[in-house]
Amino acid sequence: MQDINVVVHGVFGKMGREVLDVLCREADLNPTGAVSRSAEPGASSTLPDGSGTIPLSNSLQDVIGAAHVVVDFTTASGALAAMRTAVPRGVNVVTGTSGLSDLDLQEAESLAREHQVGIIVAPNFALGGVLMIHLAKIAARFFDYADLNEVHHEAKVDAPSGTAMAIARAVAEGKGRPFLAPKAEKETIPGTRGGEHEGVTIHSGRMPGRVAHHELVFGMLGQTLTIRHDSINRESFMPGVVIAIREAVKKPGLTIGLEKIMGL
Repeated sequence: MQDINVVVHGVFGKMGREVLDVLCREADLNPTGAVSRSAEPGASSTLPDGSGTIPLSNSLQDVIGAAHVVVDFTTASGALAAMRTAVPRGVNVVTGTSGLSDLDLQEAESLAREHQVGIIVAPNFALGGVLMIHLAKIAARFFDYADLNEVHHEAKVDAPSGTAMAIARAVAEGKGRPFLAPKAEKETIPGTRGGEHEGVTIHSGRMPGRVAHHELVFGMLGQTLTIRHDSINRESFMPGVVIAIREAVKKPGLTIGLEKIMGL
């Protein structure tokens, strides 16, 4: 199998650093460039394993070179900009950035189709998190109530998380109709009942010491079923990122969700 050259878009973010580290550990994945908003054109970045340096810039155009895949962990606007730069050049894109709108995804699909390039968008790269969504969708049709709690680190800007929304959408699809969501007769503190999607109540917490935690509780008369997944550190996302990189080069078109390349 041919080696895959990878550029990390958002290399100095917490996820970007983890991606660069795992690329140095995988024999068939070659880090060939890095992008950070704070970088100067023509700079370089030392690889975490000490094996050398790679070009570093604040512009993806400067370092995309012979890349086969761009891995993006930035913002929704940054991810879309990366697609607009990479895809017309025949470079595949893997992104875990949340917050992409339906219009953004429509543009991504159009770009991927026009240029016959792979784009993989995943709300969660933790394999256990993907399995949680799959299992929750199966269980959903047997229950009338669903309550979802998600907690992340304090720097996460969106709420609910992309994974929480993926869970809510999946269980709503599995149920086939909205869940029952009792309204509070008296809400002493506004927002206490949380948000709601198709009757799935969603509560978001943000605090230091957390990475990514999702707990879904189904309820019916006399019983509950709880499905929970915890990412203890960001290394938990790397096996999924590696799978997506390898799949992107052989799967043209837009793929949303890691489950579609996990055989689920």
